[in-house]
Amino acid sequence: MESFQRDGLTFDVRDGGPPDGEPVVLLHGFPQDSAAWDQVVPLLHEHGLRTLAPDQRGYSPMARPRGRSAYRLRETVEDVVALLDAAGLGSAHLVGHDWGAMVAWAMAAWHPERVRTLTAISVPHPGAMARAMVTSNQALRSYYMGVFQLPFVPELLLLSRGGTPLRRMLRGGGLSREAAAHYVARMREPGALTAALGWYRAMPLSARDRVGKVRVPTVHVWSTGDAFLGRAGAEATEQFVDAPYRLEVLDGVTHWIPELAAERVAELVLEQVGRD
Repeated sequence: MESFQRDGLTFDVRDGGPPDGEPVVLLHGFPQDSAAWDQVVPLLHEHGLRTLAPDQRGYSPMARPRGRSAYRLRETVEDVVALLDAAGLGSAHLVGHDWGAMVAWAMAAWHPERVRTLTAISVPHPGAMARAMVTSNQALRSYYMGVFQLPFVPELLLLSRGGTPLRRMLRGGGLSREAAAHYVARMREPGALTAALGWYRAMPLSARDRVGKVRVPTVHVWSTGDAFLGRAGAEATEQFVDAPYRLEVLDGVTHWIPELAAERVAELVLEQVGRD
């Protein structure tokens, strides 16, 4: 597969590894794209797994609808369902980072029959995140989410001077010069950053869609160097999983786990697949 469609939108997808291998869907976050998994997928292919890594809604050039309602969680989850349907897959192992993890949590809760195992990276279960907002410093860590609700201002701030502020943020988190340049270039495409920010601007709408307990085997991966997400949400997540569960803590790694700890991510996914 090179693409799939849903509701008139066309999504780009990287489909690799043995076609008959155990399928693993990899969901990126903000402001990344499927390239976030470039160091992970070869390690999974070596063990006979098939990987499907889409450029999600707002990131695929032909899937950038207008209006924040188009980016609510229900829509982004149904995009994953459409991917599985297009690939002829009844279910798959699901791996998500950042916003991709949020989609993965909801997918596992709402469509457990389509999810063999879940590996959620960085972002805790939405219920645990909500609890952490009022019991820890998570609200302070998440201040930027409020800024992103503003019209026009975030685009001006992040992409001024050729995207220098966004590039500095990514480089400050440890991403390579090449990775940061790639993500900045993608966000400078016409309408791309506004579409990507649509995920944040849809949060008040997505909040109406409760994500209940997850009942598939789950690993949650959190890193101590994450400036955006604290320990409280990670530790509370266990209460929202009614299935085999473990919390994997990566010491000293920043938020960008798929790029900076690719080998460990691949090991954890392989352990999940072996447990299925």
